[in-house]
Formats: sequence, C-alpha cells, structure tokens
Amino acid sequence: MKGIRSKIIIVDDIVANLDQGRNILKTFYAVYPAQSAAKLFEILENVIPDLILLDINMPEMDGYEAIRKLKADERYADIPVIFLTALDNEKNELEGLELGAVDYISKPFSVPLLLKRIENHILIVKQKNDLLKKQEQLQDYANNLQNMVLEKTEEVLELQSVVLATIADLVEFRDKSTGGHIMRTKRYLQVIIDGLADNEAYQEILSQWNMDYFLQSAQLHDVGKIAISDLILNKPGKLTEEEFEIMKTHVTAGVDAIERVLNHTKSHAFLEHAILTAGTHHEKWDGSGYPLGLKGRGIPLEGRIMAIVDVYDALISERPYKTAFTHEEACKIIKEGAGTHFDPVLVDVFLNAQDEFAKISKNDIE
Repeated sequence: MKGIRSKIIIVDDIVANLDQGRNILKTFYAVYPAQSAAKLFEILENVIPDLILLDINMPEMDGYEAIRKLKADERYADIPVIFLTALDNEKNELEGLELGAVDYISKPFSVPLLLKRIENHILIVKQKNDLLKKQEQLQDYANNLQNMVLEKTEEVLELQSVVLATIADLVEFRDKSTGGHIMRTKRYLQVIIDGLADNEAYQEILSQWNMDYFLQSAQLHDVGKIAISDLILNKPGKLTEEEFEIMKTHVTAGVDAIERVLNHTKSHAFLEHAILTAGTHHEKWDGSGYPLGLKGRGIPLEGRIMAIVDVYDALISERPYKTAFTHEEACKIIKEGAGTHFDPVLVDVFLNAQDEFAKISKNDIE
C-alpha cells in the first residue's frame, strides 16, 4: 500500500555504527536497531523486515552463525541479508555469499553507496513479491478455469447420459421383449471390466480406455433396432430365416447411425467405443458371427465383452419364442461357448464373477 515504508533491521554491536546507520536510513525506511544477534531474533518475533543489515564481527553470535540460523528457519529464510564488515577479505566475502547473503557493504559507510544498494535490494524484494503475487493470481485463475471446465464437462456428461438413456428407452419401447436389457448390460460390463483388472488381462488395451465413455457408449449397442420393423422386432414366435437376416441388419443400421454422428462432429472416444460395440457384439470367436465374420482377437475387445453380457441377458430373459433360462443354465451355455462363440479369457472372468451377474439379473444390487 502506498505510504507504508519498507522495514530494515540493522545489527551491530557498536552503538556508534547503529546510530550512524539509523540516521542515514530513517528518512527513507522504518529502522529497527539491534546491538546483538540475540536482539535481532527478539525483534523478528514481532517484525518481519524487508531487509537485514548484519555485522559480521560480533561477540557471542557472529554474523555467519546468525545467517545460518536465519536460513534454517522457514519464517526468515527468504529475508535478504546484507553483511556489514570492516574486513577486506575475498575468502570472508565468499563464505558469506555461500551462506546466503545477497551483498556486502564495507564500513565505514559510503552514504550514497549504502542507500543505492539497499534501494536495489528492496526493489528486488518488491519485484519478487509482486511476481509471486501474480503467480498466485494466475494459479487461482487456472484453478478456477479448471474447475469451470470440470463443471462444464460434468454437465456435458450428464446431458450425454440423459440423451443416451432416452435413446435406450426408445429402443426398448419398440422392442417390448427386452425390458431393462440395456441398463442390465451396462452393469454387467462394469463387472467384467472389474474382473479383467483383478486378473490383469488385456490391461494394455484397457489402460487406453476412458471407462465412463465406454460404459455410456455401450447403451447404443442395439440402437440399430430402431430401423427394424415392429412385425419382426416384436414377432410372438421364432423368426424365419429371412426375418432373421433382416433382424441381423440392426448391427449395420446401428453402425450407420453412429457414423452419421461422427461425420458431423470431431472424433471422440465415446463414439469410437459406440461404433465398435454396436458393430461387433454379434461376432464370434471362431469367425462364424456377423456381420463381418471377424475371428479371435481380430474382434475388437468392446465387441467381445458385449457378446458375453448380451447373450447372458438374452438367455436369462423371457422372449416371445422362449422361456427364460436359469442363471445356472446360462452360465453353462457360456462356458461351453468358450473358444467358439466367446473369448476364453473373458469366459473365465465371467465365470469368476457369475454371482454378481446373478444379483444384477435379479435386481439384487448391493
């Protein structure tokens, strides 16, 4: 604040030197004289100065010992210290500078030189403090900006989640036989992901995924069913071969829909997960799946994971053309499909987590 004078403590065991120094400085600074290093530390308990003028040759505690004590205390370590000395010894000066002194002033004082050196060091301190203050302000601004970005990101993710849930509801509204399928599969996926982390499988791939994006995007795996006729989608019986071929097109229809979104926006991990999940969850490990006949690890991991949870949920759910399988029956079918329909590694993870699947299927979520 304008009008507040910088504070200087001058330390010298000779009263005449203290009086001279105070008389020179008092017009420009608030001066606190100390006749010993012990008195210096008494003053420091109440006053934090902008600069300390410290005599080297003093009884009991000399200037070197005093500066060591200053620099060892975090309260005082940043206070600049100028040594006052009648010595003309390069070795002594070097020792003082190595201990942290910012300058040397020889006694007897040259008044203009004393004032100019003090002025320069006070200015350096002021500039340093101003810089630190600006850095703090910039850091506060950066933190606030980061918080704003995080808030906006959360808002976007929340909106995205609501839109996805609405689309999922539309799909399920049309496919009346799959009530709750999309939300259950999302929960099953989380169980598989946790199981993969436990047995350290596919971690190189999973480490590159944003799991929130993947789990949200999985809700679009059957979005292509919107393009399927109600007569086929809700047929109260088994589909004919021709009808099943039409039903299979829900995969490519879903991929087309997501690609149209991609064509009108920047590439995003969420959409990339969505297109792989929707496009490959009916592929089979042995290459007999659709629509591309991909095989083994040539099938994206998204599709391989979704294949298991999708089939499990279909098995334990009642359909117009079949009754629901028990959880045990569904587990047996998936186990038998290891190496043909399903990735064997993922089947092991599924079997280890089958109790969690049973809870989810019964809506008994803890």
